[in-house]
Amino acid sequence: MPRIIFHIDVNSAFLSWIATKLVLEGKPDIRLVPSVVSGDPSDRRSIISAASIPAKKIGIKAAMPVSMALRIDPSLVIVQGDWEWYKRCSESFIALCRSYSPVLQQFSIDECFLDMSLRCTPENAVEVATRLKDEVKQQLGFTVNVGVGSNKLLAKMASDFEKPDKVHILWENEVPDKMWPLPVGDLLWCGKKTQERLNAYGIKTIGQLAALGMGSLTRLVGQKFAQQLHENANGRDESPVETEIQEAKSYSAERTFPQDLVKPADIDRALFYVASIVAHRIRRDDFRASTVSMFVKYKDFSMAQKQCTLDQPSDVTAVILNAARRMLSETWDGVTPLRQVGIGVSKLTHESAIQMSLFEDPKMEYYREWDRQYDEQAARAEDARLLAYERKKQPNQDPVYVVLREVKSGKKSPPE
Repeated sequence: MPRIIFHIDVNSAFLSWIATKLVLEGKPDIRLVPSVVSGDPSDRRSIISAASIPAKKIGIKAAMPVSMALRIDPSLVIVQGDWEWYKRCSESFIALCRSYSPVLQQFSIDECFLDMSLRCTPENAVEVATRLKDEVKQQLGFTVNVGVGSNKLLAKMASDFEKPDKVHILWENEVPDKMWPLPVGDLLWCGKKTQERLNAYGIKTIGQLAALGMGSLTRLVGQKFAQQLHENANGRDESPVETEIQEAKSYSAERTFPQDLVKPADIDRALFYVASIVAHRIRRDDFRASTVSMFVKYKDFSMAQKQCTLDQPSDVTAVILNAARRMLSETWDGVTPLRQVGIGVSKLTHESAIQMSLFEDPKMEYYREWDRQYDEQAARAEDARLLAYERKKQPNQDPVYVVLREVKSGKKSPPE
């Protein structure tokens, strides 16, 4: 399976985010005129932190003193930054990107990587990236560039091509045509001092760097950095997209089918599978969820989704599963083949108090006992050696599903 990595970068983030706020307040869009963001607009010694595209076109750029920028354009619009607002915009941006893939690495406040290898194909990657780009613009009010590549390096390089509001691709076989002609200073991790050293040696382009012998490159930048530069100049980067570790605000699981499914029984079995995983995870972390969401994805990667609020927070598999089943009946037409199903839970609480109801399902004690035994089996299944053993023992069955259904008292059906 080919790797497909997205790099999403907010265009002129600090200025775009302030512009979005001003537009919401009914003020003119400063992105359309020469404008900058600085610490103190009244202090000519302030340093510019971001500049609009019209400002960049006349030579005004970040890190320039305001006084110098005003000499270039005395009518320059200067606004003050707002870190609290930046944080809100960044969180909304990251949350939207994460809805496309949970394998997300935030690279800075205004950019992130997504591993989309299981979410799209090389053939429709541009379509999916364009959909993400447009969704950010429509929902959040600012624009992004999306770079698509077969690794993080190429995705990052692609997102820096032409701006703003663009999608660019850079696959490994396109490196000679698209990347090698670029100035060597455009290569990721090639800083200004390294660029000057390479330029002094006659290395002006990334292609020239890629062709340089390791002995010469080592003498210029040292052995360790030489290896990295050589690999990157040739478009190679094996580093993974590393997800952040933080207390979860939501949990989700999904299942992608080797072949599109249409039989209700098969789809229900998959729904049970993901509901069991999600419920187990929140029980393991001592959470209960108030909101359940469910989505289905079709062959063309279009998606339908729905969410509901439970009567009271729950960590019971059957409660989550039955909520998802109801939403599936309202979302899916029962005919169109499905490529993927997923369930998520949110609005989490650690509170253990449960409001008693006269209408509580009489099978609830059975459901909770089933969950207890499932958790014991799932804990065993998380051991890689046991999981490998189960795969070997049941070559024609889904080994995880087999483990899920086995309980100490014998095999039982999923909760109904």
